[in-house]
Amino acid sequence: MPHNATNDETSGSGPDYSALRAMRETRGYSVEQLSLTCGLAAGEIEDIENGKATDPSKLRRIASALRLPQEAFLASAVPTPAAQGRSLT
Repeated sequence: MPHNATNDETSGSGPDYSALRAMRETRGYSVEQLSLTCGLAAGEIEDIENGKATDPSKLRRIASALRLPQEAFLASAVPTPAAQGRSLT
């Protein structure tokens, strides 16, 4: 069955966390292991990796578990003026 973007509330509206899966795998974590390490449900991690919206506290927990800077995911979660095409000055 083809994906129907009109039924997906987050289609095109959220940040892209697809790199999270690659970072997790590079560090040797399965979804289940990361779940135990950061205290989130495996389904929550899978949702984030699949581009569904999440709150910054979950991203901080994942970044900490993967030993990444806290801003690793937050920078893409919160649009900056420069990311929105506006000058920082």
